[in-house]
Amino acid sequence: MSEAAYRLDGKRALVVGGATGMGAAAAELAAELGASLTVLDVADIPYPCEHSHKVDLRSRESVDEVVESLDGNFDVLFSCAGVAQGTRGIMLINFISQRHIIDYLISRQQLNSGGSVVMISSVAGVSWQTNLDKVMDFLSMDDWESAQAWVAEHEGTDDYAFSKQVINAYVANHSYHFLKRGLRINAVLPGPTDTPLARANAETWLGFGHGYREELGLDPLTPSQIGQTMNFLVSDAASGVNGVTLTVDYGHIPASLTGAFDDPIVKYLYGVTSGAN
Repeated sequence: MSEAAYRLDGKRALVVGGATGMGAAAAELAAELGASLTVLDVADIPYPCEHSHKVDLRSRESVDEVVESLDGNFDVLFSCAGVAQGTRGIMLINFISQRHIIDYLISRQQLNSGGSVVMISSVAGVSWQTNLDKVMDFLSMDDWESAQAWVAEHEGTDDYAFSKQVINAYVANHSYHFLKRGLRINAVLPGPTDTPLARANAETWLGFGHGYREELGLDPLTPSQIGQTMNFLVSDAASGVNGVTLTVDYGHIPASLTGAFDDPIVKYLYGVTSGAN
């Protein structure tokens, strides 16, 4: 395979949530691989890009103002915005606004055929299949207002774990519809990654899988490792990959599910009660 399949020369990339962490890493690598960048975030963008826009993902007015100002078409969409449990409007930030942006670009034919979307999920959403009826009921609310109203009516769903379950189901369900338009959509499911957000929630976010990493002499993942995976997923090298939530965690989850490494928390999350050594 030619190295060109991994490059993004001549492509335009839109990055939602690209100021720091995994979004920034994905964006900066995309630029190195030849893409031109348009970056949306509530914070300032600390690296060179073609365009940057301030946006409050909790506000439809703010989001609509920004997306309506976007010129031209895009080949790549990195949907990276995410906040921690306890943040006001977490479902708006982590999913509803980002789906709204995707839908807007598709409706205006601003995502080119052959293009690709990649989102960021989390181990917190791995049990989405066991909550599928509820998740799909939410996803049937296919516009901003109805989705926001659904969350308000369902206690406990303005929640980090639920937002990631929704991402996983959305990617799985919409991959078929995307491909009919000549587009692909995937997501990454990062293990503990050393980002500013993770450090602010270190006990919970960086504590997961600590014993596994300690035994193998590994540090938490870096944003660059996740950014590299995201850039692979949007490249032509991954042209057959669609509807996948790709786990990037040094093998912690598969080892724990099969009993190669003993981590009861992983088995609990996946509903697995045994695993042969």
